[in-house]
Amino acid sequence: MHLFRLVPALLLGAAWAAPAQDDTSSALSQFQALANNASSTEADELDDRTSTKRANTCTRDNLVVRRPWGSLSKKDRKAYTDAVLCLQKLPAKTPTSLVPGVRSRYDDFVATHINQTLNIHYTGNFLSWHRWFTWQYEQALRNECGYKGYQPYWNWALYAKDPASSPIFDGSAYSMGGNGAYIPNKGPIALTLGDYPVIYLPAGTGGGCVTSGPFKDMVVNLGPVSMPLNNGTVLTGTGLEYNPRCLKRDVSAAVNLAYANATSIINLITQNNNIADFQMKMQGVPGSGSIGVHGGGHYTVGGDPSGDVFVSPGEPTFYLHHGMIDLVWWIWQLLDEKNRRFAISGTQTFLNQPPTPDATLDDIVDLGYAGGGPITIRELMSTTDGPFCYTYGL
Repeated sequence: MHLFRLVPALLLGAAWAAPAQDDTSSALSQFQALANNASSTEADELDDRTSTKRANTCTRDNLVVRRPWGSLSKKDRKAYTDAVLCLQKLPAKTPTSLVPGVRSRYDDFVATHINQTLNIHYTGNFLSWHRWFTWQYEQALRNECGYKGYQPYWNWALYAKDPASSPIFDGSAYSMGGNGAYIPNKGPIALTLGDYPVIYLPAGTGGGCVTSGPFKDMVVNLGPVSMPLNNGTVLTGTGLEYNPRCLKRDVSAAVNLAYANATSIINLITQNNNIADFQMKMQGVPGSGSIGVHGGGHYTVGGDPSGDVFVSPGEPTFYLHHGMIDLVWWIWQLLDEKNRRFAISGTQTFLNQPPTPDATLDDIVDLGYAGGGPITIRELMSTTDGPFCYTYGL
């Protein structure tokens, strides 16, 4: 698992050079226009299916809408976090003979992500795998914990200047929980990846255990795998062993503003016309100094386990973050659906190490005990085909 050192080491005194920041209202308006265009294209396609009587179970009548966290009512937000807490109390399906540390149904998803990390990042299936993973999590919340809503998402751009005070992290009963307790003198985070230059990120305003909101008593059972921290987290081996500890966060506006602001999102969508460039820049081109919007969201939260690429689904906001990742891909696809719907690029291993064949649409995605059964990448390329019938609202 340590083939690539995806390790944030927190270093005192190291310098951090912030990328250009531009999170203007015009960029937010442009993002909304792109999303509206995607919705219109999707609606036309659904109407065409109906008028031509094409065989498809997804229509305007049963299309469900994923919405941003802040637009949900307090009742709906609490229903979502109650369902997550329920999932954390249900028994695991993963045998402890395979993953000794699993204690809950929630852990089934974390364990799957740990075991598949080096085959689902910087690979041809990065976007489709995470679309399926997030959807299966949504189904578990609905089918196993009685949740009536759908997976919300976190629009990073809306709260980039102060994410800690946003409806997501404000610590109220209707949030995803608060920031971690403040730990002083943490220094910046140094991200290292193989022999590429180190990327320094500023520490956030927390660092310790989450003390407010629905997840203040949450126990993280698995990991870390590849993330030494300065807040007392101890490496325990492969990350699959039982290692109970509190949920820690270090929410950083500086990271959010630098990598996941509105302009970053617009540039990603509009300046990359092929899937290879789009998904590479989304994840951060190695050696470029950027962690992309994908890394931007994860390291805005920071802490443990969000800062560990292997164990990151142990952080409940992971699924809101990847809802936004999926939304950005959805917009990009619908800007040129004919050429982008089935666009795929990349190999089957992390940055092709070790070398593997190119990914294909007929490759199988299997989430194991997280659920869903084997499915081809081809079936995961549209949010209104295959097993899916959802869209995004702003």
